[in-house]
Formats: sequence, C-alpha cells, structure tokens
Amino acid sequence: MIFQILLGATPHTSVWSYKIAAIMIVSNLLVMAIGRYAIKVRGLGPSIPLIQSFGLPELLATTSLGHVVGAGIIIGASSTGLI
Repeated sequence: MIFQILLGATPHTSVWSYKIAAIMIVSNLLVMAIGRYAIKVRGLGPSIPLIQSFGLPELLATTSLGHVVGAGIIIGASSTGLI
C-alpha cells in the first residue's frame, strides 16, 4: 500500500537522449554568451587559451548556471510532455 503511494508520487523523469543533450548544450552556450558580456571583472584567475579574457572562474560559473538552467528546462519540458 505504501509502495503504491510512493510510486504514484514519484515524478516522471526522462531518460537520456540527443534532445536532452542538445538542450543542455544550447543552455550552456547561451549562458556563456550572456556571461561573457555580463561579468564586469574578468580574467582574475587562470586563463583559457581558446577563449580570450575568459578565465577558469568565469567558465565554471557560467557552465554551472547553464546546467541549472538546462536542468530546469528539461524537467519542465518533460513534466509537460514536450520531451
């Protein structure tokens, strides 16, 4: 009885697919593009050779926020049935 109640309360989560990967990649790139112009003081930590004036702290901060945004989009889209 309790197992059935808990099973009914468990939200539906999507399995990994290329749609989910694309959503996560796009959300990370979007937040990185916004962060490149929104971060006022850049280049305080170790720099990344491929991205000029965008250091490791900025990369970690923007990709962390990108994963939060991507997870929110994925959870919201899967709960509404879009994914």
